[in-house]
Amino acid sequence: MTRVAFNRVRRGAYFDSVALMRAAARIEGFPGIAAASLMMGAEANKAMLRDAGLLDHEGEAAGPNDLIVAVTADTARHAEAACDAGEAELAGLRASSRSRARSLAGAVEDLPGANLALISVPGAHAAAQARAALARGLHVMVFSDNVSFADERALKELARRSGLLLMGPDCGTALIAGVALGFANDVRRGDIGIVAASGTGLQEVACLIDRMGRGISHAIGVGGRDLSAEIGGLATFGALDALEGDAATRHIVIVSKPPAPEVARALFARLASCAKTVTVCVLGASFLDMPANVRLARTLEDAAAMACAIAVKREVTSGSAGPARQSGRRFVRGLFAGGTLAAEAQIVLLEAGLAVASNVPAPGAVRGSPGTVGHLVLDLGADEFTIGRPHPMIAPAARNALVSAALADPAVAVVLIDLVIGHGAHDDPAGIVAGLGPFPEDGPAVIASVTGTDRDPQNRARQVAILRAANVTVADSNSAACALAAARIVAAR
Repeated sequence: MTRVAFNRVRRGAYFDSVALMRAAARIEGFPGIAAASLMMGAEANKAMLRDAGLLDHEGEAAGPNDLIVAVTADTARHAEAACDAGEAELAGLRASSRSRARSLAGAVEDLPGANLALISVPGAHAAAQARAALARGLHVMVFSDNVSFADERALKELARRSGLLLMGPDCGTALIAGVALGFANDVRRGDIGIVAASGTGLQEVACLIDRMGRGISHAIGVGGRDLSAEIGGLATFGALDALEGDAATRHIVIVSKPPAPEVARALFARLASCAKTVTVCVLGASFLDMPANVRLARTLEDAAAMACAIAVKREVTSGSAGPARQSGRRFVRGLFAGGTLAAEAQIVLLEAGLAVASNVPAPGAVRGSPGTVGHLVLDLGADEFTIGRPHPMIAPAARNALVSAALADPAVAVVLIDLVIGHGAHDDPAGIVAGLGPFPEDGPAVIASVTGTDRDPQNRARQVAILRAANVTVADSNSAACALAAARIVAAR
């Protein structure tokens, strides 16, 4: 069947990217719809839609302040129905919005007591909005991506001089004084602060701390590039200053992928003078000459346990770590929504002696794709999987085809997945996974972790129960799920 691209353009109708992804995820499930995307008409967005085969002549004419509702559909009738539904959902979001301000100045006037601005505009305009917010004395969280290194550094230098926090760009998660920003979880308040150059890494550590009986003072996202040589850790140092001066914070956890060597040296020199104890979890890296007040964690779960001053207790809510249930099955397929969780999976599997390929290699891994033979870990939130489509945390059905392919592969012993719940995430990711099952005893084992808490809108306990009913083995953390997968493979050798 030949499907055609169909676009509807609404002039001057701005919505932030999370709202657009949620609307796209909803209409992509409509009958006769093969793919859907809602984006502002910036040139970079139009290029992504064009590459995905989602742009038609009407969309080509859209400007940066125009909304493009784009679908590929079996018929024009299917396309019209899906576009109507997408616009209706966005209209509902706009009707429920507390503020109708159309500018930063208007928003400050509507909320005169606000001290933080969340910037979620096309990357080409994000730096100017962030600079204006800093000039008004506001802390800033930049959800937007596609901000240049030069603009990022300039903004962070301005924030440091002004004694303000600049979180991001491409900061998807933060918890400030108990308020969840972006993709975040409902965790209890406490005395542990987090500084993270990773969204899902921050979520995993915060949720594990919550489930260990402790709580979070603040969790500050700094953006994935902050510890690069170009940025020099400016936001990380600012966040450390803020948490060190915060009377409610007793212990600090830092979560990151490996920083640039010169930034790592500067970071540890700064930590040596920190008045508080610190746990550092830099996935895939090891360091010598750690300051006496700093402990190095191997995994995100270890970081949470060190912060709580308890020993890690491995728990599995169903299933076993026995060998593969059918001869000839010997490989792992890791299909992840969280990029940091995918990186942690690679590291755990590599440490178990498994040669892992990935689309975002950790130290020691090699480049891989869905067609790779052998052990494979994929970050399905990476650009090659999300061009013109919602992120899998919002649209978990996007990985269904890859999960089904792995289950049908006679060489696959374990399918390893993550579910990340909380504010902004899909309403029922476990239900999407369970819809592919129940998974038979004589096929690949499906092993999962669920990042979240029982207070999240989706309720972690309920999500775990849905997975267990579909014969999914659920581990207490991502690293525990990965270790369980590795144990199955090693036992089958």
